[in-house]
Amino acid sequence: MKIAPVKTPVVAKKMFSNYVWDIATTNKELYLTFDDGPTPEITKWTLDILKHYNAKATFFCIGNNVEKHPNIFKSIIKEGHTIGNHTQNHIKGWKTKTKDYLKDAIEAQTTINSNLENFKASNVTFFRPPYGQITPKQGKKLMKIGYQIVMWDVLSFDWEHDVSEEKCLENVISKSKAGSIIVFHDSVKASKNMMYALPKVLDTFSKKGYVFKSLSQKY
Repeated sequence: MKIAPVKTPVVAKKMFSNYVWDIATTNKELYLTFDDGPTPEITKWTLDILKHYNAKATFFCIGNNVEKHPNIFKSIIKEGHTIGNHTQNHIKGWKTKTKDYLKDAIEAQTTINSNLENFKASNVTFFRPPYGQITPKQGKKLMKIGYQIVMWDVLSFDWEHDVSEEKCLENVISKSKAGSIIVFHDSVKASKNMMYALPKVLDTFSKKGYVFKSLSQKY
């Protein structure tokens, strides 16, 4: 069952205005994001499609997956994309004590930083809560230690089994606008819908003159 609309309501953005929901711009720019990787084959496929369209994106990585697939993780960075923290164990903020939530996020950060090698650790200041679940206290604590909490403007619902490939595509095509932060997943669960929709999203908006950018520190 869906717990969020495809398009984030304005009221939610105003209530939590200290989180990043979209990017204020009049330029034809879109911000693709991918959660839950890195994942064998799926992340590599995603990187190849993005490269074909000269598109950059932001990957919110799970620490455990970075530990399991460090070479895939490093390939994301080598391709010029931005990395974000998606916790170590993909935990639900609403069901986790604040101290335990921060511990998990910091563990993920340690995992990510240890695999950055010669890449700048400053690239990793973005945090996205799994399932979009985060309490005000958890958010405040994370921001205090330097994170920007990134939510979204458009959900593709690529992970939902009752959402068809066509509907997943429609969700993104119909709701995205300049500055939208769009959520996909480079995961096994979402792969069917994501692999159908992503190339068509890239093609459709590229033909309309849009560019796909990764999040940068100025936001």
